[in-house]
Parts: sequence; structure tokens; C-alpha cells
Amino acid sequence: MSDIISLLPDSIANQIAAGEVIQRPASAVKEMMENSIDADATEIKLIIRDAGKSLIQVIDNGKGMSDTDARMSFERHATSKIKNIDDLFLIRTMGFRGEALASIAAIAQVEMKTKLRGEAVGTELLIEGSEVLKQETVSCAEGTSLSVKNLFYNVPARRNFLKSNPVETKHIIDEFTRISLAHPETNFQLYHNGVEVFHLNAGNLRQRIVGLFGHNYNERLVPVEEQTTVTNIIGFIGKPEAAKKTRGEQFFFVNNRFIKSSYLNHAVTSAFYELLPRESFAFYVLFLDIDPARIDINVHPTKQEIKFEDERIIYTFILSAVKRALGKYSVSPSLDFNDENRFNQNTSFSRPNKEMIDEPNPKLNPDYSPYKQFEERTLSNQNNWKDLYSDSRKGEDVAIIPNSEFSTGTFTIPSRWETTKEEQTLLSTQEEKKQVLVHLQDKYILSAIKSGFILVDQHSAHERVLYEKYLQQLNSNVPAAQQQLFPQTLHLTAPDFEIAKEILQEIRALGFDVQEFGNTDLVIHGTPSDIKDKNPSKLLEELIEGYKQSMQLPKLNKREEVALQLAKQSAIKNGTRLNEREMKNLLDELFGCETPSHTAEGKPTFVTFHLRDIEKQFEKPA
Repeated sequence: MSDIISLLPDSIANQIAAGEVIQRPASAVKEMMENSIDADATEIKLIIRDAGKSLIQVIDNGKGMSDTDARMSFERHATSKIKNIDDLFLIRTMGFRGEALASIAAIAQVEMKTKLRGEAVGTELLIEGSEVLKQETVSCAEGTSLSVKNLFYNVPARRNFLKSNPVETKHIIDEFTRISLAHPETNFQLYHNGVEVFHLNAGNLRQRIVGLFGHNYNERLVPVEEQTTVTNIIGFIGKPEAAKKTRGEQFFFVNNRFIKSSYLNHAVTSAFYELLPRESFAFYVLFLDIDPARIDINVHPTKQEIKFEDERIIYTFILSAVKRALGKYSVSPSLDFNDENRFNQNTSFSRPNKEMIDEPNPKLNPDYSPYKQFEERTLSNQNNWKDLYSDSRKGEDVAIIPNSEFSTGTFTIPSRWETTKEEQTLLSTQEEKKQVLVHLQDKYILSAIKSGFILVDQHSAHERVLYEKYLQQLNSNVPAAQQQLFPQTLHLTAPDFEIAKEILQEIRALGFDVQEFGNTDLVIHGTPSDIKDKNPSKLLEELIEGYKQSMQLPKLNKREEVALQLAKQSAIKNGTRLNEREMKNLLDELFGCETPSHTAEGKPTFVTFHLRDIEKQFEKPA
């Protein structure tokens, strides 16, 4: 039998490595800008075209490279940062593995011009698909200019998996934001398709945050500063009014390197407990300075995940530092950071549990409710009901009729909805005359039916009604806008503005008269005619935030998602008192929908309680 194992050619090996390191244009931007930082550049310019698919160019005034180093920089595992194994645990630079440029050159057409400081001439390199086409001496500016053209040109399958230009541009801006936040002492510029998106002058961290996110952030920042024997923590957190519905504006840096850590994020979330609305996320930019020997950064190709020697103590220090900052600036009660007894009294300080990471509410084990068994028995056959129920009633005991006042009325459920035989038994028909309506805790509408009763979530029900209405309006493409007496200006961050441009056609089809104004602003001249008592700027901002959040796990197409987000923001909120007519109209419209039983996200709009299951609770024969 002949031998079948052989070494891969360098070009193929580099393309495989590129799959780990360069996942999209933003990955190349990250590696190229980090190289400029390591070269001690004080001015860095990023130029992109077609969301980085056609061109990514980084120009810096760093120390440059010799002709030999320029050629060696494109070899795999070629690095100036590591001489022996011990250096892996003393790293404070951005790049060190020697994979980035080799990976980029394997899947793109690369041109580099570089010159050492003080030298008369520099070096130009042309590389295409790992093959060096040209290297010669040229006249150029000090520093390095690296151009990456036609990314993934020789890997069409990878290129086909790239998202739309606005989405890819957003990822590039995210990487630009992280690097520029970590280095406020450096001048940064970003150009997209010839338009300047950012021009950031060197300054302090507060100035850099304001330059990236807008002047309105200046008054929302709370400084954080703590020094411990393990780590020093500095940075800013946002006041509760700066919270967003997405996690996009949350930044952890360890030794000036951006990291992702849901565990440490939970420490900040816990510090804000009871200060933020439900499903809101605090703004923060926090820097941890720690001995490199106490961390391992070589655990992930993108270097955005690291290991700590003692993660729990870091959690504790972050939680305490944020709490103290909130208390010091009268945002929440103060916590004495030096009081060690506090750590012993609160298990979330001394023994943070990793199971708590994805649960912002620390009441993970609500008290036992005698109604729980009833809930489990009667609702076991209702799809997705418990998910909705746990979200809306978490940590509360259930009461069929509260002690507070409730309103009653009558209604007739129409039979326009095509139901199954079983559903026709559960829901009333036109022959059933008048049924009693109960408004429960200003959240639910309770109605008796033949086989028991139904409980309708008023927000979810109204969301379903509006969703189908807006979707129909989008498909007909006949907007109905009501002009504003005084136009409003909506100031967006650069990533949010890119998202807004992607869905601007759908926004206008829904009735918003919106025009682009300046680099990242929108002017609102009109709003949908049926939306009242809503701040147009706030409504549109929340729509964009919701769409941005949905991009993480897309379930619907673009039009459906835009319709859903506007329905979510426009639907009546839980806690709103409805009168008899309003309850009746809502139920009439709900059961006139094509799919009245669930929202567009699959959450139930109503739950059915069967009489036979109720009687079992009282030990009566069915």
C-alpha cells in the first residue's frame, strides 16, 4: 500500500489559517490596525471601500520596516515579539503570533509600502495569493501603508458568505471603535467610500468616548477608578439613562487589549441591578491593568478571549468598583470598598457563580408558589407559554384576580380566524353572546369561554395586530406620513447610522419622512399617521436598536424584522389601563389576524385554561 500522507503546500496551509484569523473584512482591519499600534504610530488612517470587500488600507506614521523585515512579515509564524516560551506570559503588544499578514496575503491582493524612520528610501511589496510578485526600492513616506484589495478573491465560497455592505461596515466600525478607545493618545481617521466617518484627535479617554459616541455622552459618564494588589481598574460607566437595548456599547480592556467575557460583564450588570429597566444594558468602558503572568491571552485566534489566574477575584473587584462609583456620584447607595465584611455578607461578591452569567436578575430561585403546580398541570399542552410566562412574571406569585381594582366589560369573539375543531371548542363563536371581561393587573385580559377561560397578554396581542398591519403596509408600499410642525434631528453613532441606512427604505415605507443629514444624523420631517403620543426621535432610535439586536440571531427577513420592531415599540405597554371598548376592540382585532395565537417571534398572545384542569385542582370529577 502506498503512502497517502503528505505536507500541505504553503498556499493552502495559509488559506486554512486565514479561515481562523480572517473571518470577514473587519478581522483584517483589526490585525492591520494593531500592527500600526505595535509600530508606535501616533497617526493612523483607515480607508475602506465597499465595506472592505474592494479595499482596506491602513496608513500609519510608525517606525516602519527594513526591506528584509517587510518580506519576512508575510511568512507564517514570523514575529519580533517572542524569543522563547516564557515570552508568551509577558506579552503586552497586540500582535505576537505571526499569522495575520500571512493569512491576509493568502486570500487577497496585498500592496505594502514601508520606510524606516530616518532612511532615504523604502520598500514596496506586491503579493497575491501568498505569491510575491514584486519587491523593489521606492520613495515613500515614513511609516507603513498596507493595502488589501479584493478580499477572498480566490476563495469565492467565503466571499459569498459575507453579509450586506451596511452589516460588514458596522463590524469594521466596531473594530475601529475598540482600537481607538484603547489608544486615546493616538490620532485616528476613518474613510468609507471617500467620506470621512471619524476624525479623532489625540486626547483623554473621556474625549475619545465623546468623539466616538456623541456629545450627549459627556454628561452621562461616571468615572471608575480602583487600585488593588491584583489589578488596577479605570474607565467610565454610563448613568442609567445611557442604557441601551443592545450590548454593543460595552467594552472591557485588559492591558489595552479588548476582550469578551460574559462572566465579567455579569459583574457590571449585577452592580446596576434595580437601576436599569428590564432588558436594558449599561454602557461601560473599563480598563484592567494586570500582570501579564496572571493571564493567558493565547487561547483564541482572535485574542478576544483570555484566561485569568483567578477569575473570581477579578469579578469581585469589578463589581465593587462599579458599585462604589455609582454610590460616589449619587447614582445608587454607596459601598465601602475597604469593608471586607461586605464580601462575606454577600455571596455575589465572594462567590460569583458562573451559572448566573446569562441571568441579569439575581433572584434565580424564586420562592415556591402554591400556584406553580396548577400552572404546570393546566398549561403543559400550551406551546411556548411557559417561556412567555417566565419572562413576564419572573419572581412573582400568580393571582387570578388581584386585590387592586379591575375593569369588566363584554365582548363577542369573532369567528373570522380559521380554527381547528379543538380550537373552536376553546374559543367562543358568534352564537355565544356576551362574555365577561376582566382587566387583570393592567397587563392581561381574562375572558370566560365554554371550556374554561383565556388569558390574553395585552402587549403581545397588540404587537401581533400591529405587526400584520405594518407588514401589509410595507408590501403595499403606500406610506401614510403625518408631517411634523418642527422637524427633529436624531443623532446616531456611526454603527447605528450604517444600520439605519440599510433599512431606510423600509422606514420610509412605514410612514416616516426621514432624510440623511450630515455624517451620522437623520432629520425626521414626518411620522406614521396612526402613531400618537410617541416621541419620533425616541421611537426611531428604539426601532434601530431593536433591529440591531435582532441581527445577532436573524429569524425574519428585513421587512418582517422592521415591521416587528416598530410593532414592539408602538404596542400598548403592560401597565396601561384599558377600558371596556379598548379591550373589546383589541380582542376583535387579534382574532381577526391571520395568526392570532402567537407573535412574530413565536411567543403566545393568549393562554387557555381548561375547565377540566381547574376542576382537578378542587378534586372534582371532570
